[in-house]
Amino acid sequence: MSENISFPVDGMTCASCAARLEKVLNRQPGVQATVNFATEQAQVQLDNPAEDLEHVFAAVRQAGFQVEQSALDLDISGMTCASCATRLEKVLNRQPGVQAAVNLATEQAHILYVPGVSDPQSLIAQVEKAGFGGQVHSAEMMQDQSTKRRQHWLAERNSFLLTLVLSVPFFIEMVWMFFEHRDFMPAWVQLLLATPVQFYCARHMYQGAWKSLRSGSANMDVLVVMGTGIAYFFSVVVMVTGAHQPVYFEASVAIITLISLGKLLETRAKNKTTSGIESLLKLQPQTAHVETADGVTDQPVTSVKKGDVFVVRPGESVPVDGLVLEGQSDVNEAMLTGESVPVFKQPDSQVFGGTMNANGALRVRATGVGNETVLSQIVKMVEQAQGSKAHVQRLADKVAGVFVPVVIGLACLTFFAGWAITGHFTWSVVSAVSVLVIACPCSLGLATPTAIMVGTGLGARAGILFRNADALELSQKLTTLVVDKTGTLTEGKPVVSDVLPAAGYETESLLAVACALEQNSEHPLARAVMTYGQQVQSKPVEMTGFEAVPGMGVQAVSGGDKISLGAPRFMSQQAIACDDALIEQLEQEGKTVIVVARSGVVMGYIALSDRVRAEARAVVQTLRKAGIKIVMLTGDNQRAAAAVASALGIESYEAGVLPADKARHVEQYRGEGQVVGMVGDGVNDAPALAAADVGFAIGAGSGIALETADVVLMNSDLNSVPDAISLSRATLRKIRQNLFFAFFYNILGLPLAAFGLLNPVLAGAAMAMSSVSVVSNSLLLNRWRPRPHSSGQGE
Repeated sequence: MSENISFPVDGMTCASCAARLEKVLNRQPGVQATVNFATEQAQVQLDNPAEDLEHVFAAVRQAGFQVEQSALDLDISGMTCASCATRLEKVLNRQPGVQAAVNLATEQAHILYVPGVSDPQSLIAQVEKAGFGGQVHSAEMMQDQSTKRRQHWLAERNSFLLTLVLSVPFFIEMVWMFFEHRDFMPAWVQLLLATPVQFYCARHMYQGAWKSLRSGSANMDVLVVMGTGIAYFFSVVVMVTGAHQPVYFEASVAIITLISLGKLLETRAKNKTTSGIESLLKLQPQTAHVETADGVTDQPVTSVKKGDVFVVRPGESVPVDGLVLEGQSDVNEAMLTGESVPVFKQPDSQVFGGTMNANGALRVRATGVGNETVLSQIVKMVEQAQGSKAHVQRLADKVAGVFVPVVIGLACLTFFAGWAITGHFTWSVVSAVSVLVIACPCSLGLATPTAIMVGTGLGARAGILFRNADALELSQKLTTLVVDKTGTLTEGKPVVSDVLPAAGYETESLLAVACALEQNSEHPLARAVMTYGQQVQSKPVEMTGFEAVPGMGVQAVSGGDKISLGAPRFMSQQAIACDDALIEQLEQEGKTVIVVARSGVVMGYIALSDRVRAEARAVVQTLRKAGIKIVMLTGDNQRAAAAVASALGIESYEAGVLPADKARHVEQYRGEGQVVGMVGDGVNDAPALAAADVGFAIGAGSGIALETADVVLMNSDLNSVPDAISLSRATLRKIRQNLFFAFFYNILGLPLAAFGLLNPVLAGAAMAMSSVSVVSNSLLLNRWRPRPHSSGQGE
């Protein structure tokens, strides 16, 4: 039966694009398509949607267009091990047009889907069909996560305490048998105590195993239920038949008790890995003092709208982003930048939600509310990073995906081979149970995401925001770091140092023309000229026909004469003769020179200087000691670039690089096999940031930086660059340690269990503690601290 499906298409620029795409789609077998350019929608009638839809999407992409996707984050419940996450990921990715990543540690699924083909409700239905619970993640729910986690931990604790009370006699039994070699409790008493542990205290394991098997796969719960169930029912059969065999009630009870203890400790440790994002959420106050017709009233932060005027009193947190209208105060922005020194605020200053007002009252107009605040964007970035997967995790995911079926097969082989070789049925059963119990792949599933959660949380508190796990992983591999000069190595606030009119012209007329040409530009040099002109009260002349030449200069017409302003090379292109000796002298002093000309004759020269950042030289030395090659790119002249490079100890630099060419230089280094990072201000460096393996945007809260860069350094301080690399290296060390422990544990434990050298109780204890040890090792990452900036020494 055919079905009509509509989906959005990106990239159509005209009606002919729609017509061309329609022809492409109608050439597909079994497809009837219409494409609407106005609505940017494609409607297809398919005979077999389940099979043909992916072919349709592929045809759209081959035609040069994109199938538009929406993002969805789901909170997942019911996952108990890495194989659960792997299984759910496979289920979701089998849906047409869906790309999903499921994270065990965060218990979330990040999904990209095609509207019209899938929707949140259908995806949640697929999650529930796979045996899990799914709920749309929202900002409101984030506030309740801490409470829910504590309630979950208390429920697990109470369940464990009941299990422990019932299992204490069995631990006494095991000690008694070790010394006396006979039973301490009659078998019927053991049965009475073991039954509630097996079927009530471990009921969540049975539920998880049933859901897993019902969906056609197996998880950790299946292994535990099989292992303890075999021990329990074998013992019941021995009791009923009166066979001369030992009973293993104590083994099943001890395994469940130890696994419950391990899950309890694991839950508590996992809760600590979320402390980074929770600490950010707690910074935003719940109420705001909003001005209304009735005076200042307290309103929930969620009801504040753009344009509302609110008051921030001394000692209070700023509720949302805004612009100061009245008042002066120092504001602590450490939650954004990691810098504890307060920032002075006055009228026209920008304040950010969650920052702490120190000593003065401020009257502020709201400019960013809800998800538009910088704090909300930071929280979203941290969440995305914590939920993403690093390349190093893929091996663990592949292993976890096949681990449980392999273990079940190994347990069966152990039982039958052991029974055939030794002739001891009981020994074979015990060995098979040990194999089932010890082989839980939980530690594999937690090794990478827990370290990433801690690392990204630490970064957020230090003002270092990693967009995803790949950025965190690649930062420690950098071999070359390309750095923009203006605004990155320098303060980005050039000032006019010299105004040198040519013969026949006066300073006033030179500045009047320069200010007229620069008044509509946002370039830092243009703003410096305008600021200087305002200080000396220069009045711009009238001009028309403005034309900007990117990276070179600007020209216009005044009184019928052509006026040009720009770099010396801009004048050379127009065959305008300049005083090369004067320009060379100024450039050797590290200054940038701009030339003003009228009707092909130079009116004069304006020199500007931009101070090098105080920390720049120490940072460059630290990065070089770490084995990273530093390359400086600048659109400035050769001599000014050489002066800055010499002052900072940078050996490689490129001068006269236009903004559009920076990305080409980055690609060139990547083509040489280098792992390249790019540090820029996040605005004119956006193409180069996107071209680099890892783009570092330096500057608090730049919107383009949040969109383009892989790492956003909220503190406008170069020290954050080596700090980010240091944190990346520390995190990857933890991931490697965790993966080593997880693989080593299974590689060592499985053969011991298969050859009967590992008691089921010890196997249960080892399995339970393996996950706890991996999470605890990740938490040791909290000892990382940013390098002491004053010393300039790396970690």
